[in-house]
Formats: sequence, C-alpha cells, structure tokens
Amino acid sequence: MLTLDATLVLLVLTAGISIYAWSNHELLESWIMRPYVMRRQNEWYRLLTSGFLHANWMHLIFNMLAFYSFGKAVQNIFVELGGVTVGLLQFLALYLGGIVFSDLPTYFRHRNDPDYRSLGASGGVAAVIFAGIMFNPVAPKGQGIIIFPIPFPIQPFIFGFLYLAYSYYQGRRSGDNINHDAHFYGALYGVILTLAFYPEAATYFWQQIQTYLF
Repeated sequence: MLTLDATLVLLVLTAGISIYAWSNHELLESWIMRPYVMRRQNEWYRLLTSGFLHANWMHLIFNMLAFYSFGKAVQNIFVELGGVTVGLLQFLALYLGGIVFSDLPTYFRHRNDPDYRSLGASGGVAAVIFAGIMFNPVAPKGQGIIIFPIPFPIQPFIFGFLYLAYSYYQGRRSGDNINHDAHFYGALYGVILTLAFYPEAATYFWQQIQTYLF
C-alpha cells in the first residue's frame, strides 16, 4: 500500500510558496509573522503561514535540508508505531504545531513592536529534529551530526543539549536577526509532543545514552 510522503509534500509546498512570495510582496506581507498587526487585526493565521515563507535561498535550503534529513525517519517511526493514518496525523501535528507553538513566545515578546517581522519554518524543523533525537539519540561509531566548523560528527543527544543551550542563550541576548526563541521552543515542543504520543520513548532514549556512556 502506498503511503503519503508528508515530508516531501510539506517540503515542496514550503519551497513553492517561499519562492512565489519573493516575487509577490502582497502575499509576503499578508503571511509574515507580525505580532503588532496580529494583535490589532486578529490575524492569528500568521502563526502558521509565516512558516511557509523564507527570507532567501540559503534560509530555505538550510531549513528544508534539515527537515528532509530528519523528517523521513520521524515520519516512518510514527507510521510504524501508530499506523498510517494516525502516524501521518501525528507527524503533521509535530511539524505544523511546532511552527505555531514556537512563535507564541515571539508574539508575546514583540506584540507591541510595530517594526518586528519574522518568517521561516525553523520551529517546525526543530520539533522534527528533536523528535528524531528522542528515538535515535546515539549514532553508530563514526557517524553523527556534523556542525560547521567542528570537523568531526557528534552524537545526536550531545548536539541536542548544545542546540538548546545555544538557542536559549542567543534568544536572551537578541544580538542578531535570527529568531532563536523559535529554535528553542520548537525543539522543546518536539520533545514534549513525542513523549505525549509515545511515553516509552523516554525510556528508550535513556537506555541508549546509558549504553553509550557506560
């Protein structure tokens, strides 16, 4: 039986909308995350639609490569554990919910700032990445996640802790134009939702780390 490849569909949809929006300023302005406008015009749909927009090619390619790299594995795990329909619905809740949930702290932080704008699927991508880490925290010897400029792969669970710490720290500094809060809260959402769907993932996660460390 053929199974819908939700990862590929979301990737193509996001890429298509992002590219189209670069030449359609009206669409970009009506979909981008603008807390000040959302609060006054009740345009809450922007919490989701902003996740289908990206600033440029580099932003789009980086997010979609990360999403596809982890998304296929997480989608397959959800389908295997929950069945095709439930698994796909869970995967959509993970990715789309990650986009929305990760934008909520940004909304409250910038709701009185008329100049603030944010876009990108980083919250949903982070949610998918951390769901993948929950199921596969330890990579085989010689494999792992590559982070530039570190010249060697690191274990997924180590990457996860570093990612959360870095995103939280940078989010408090607000020293650049990257929405680090979306990364942090998207990752947190991914862990929480995965455990809500499959509580046994916590035991599996800990057992793999114990085996690796001891």
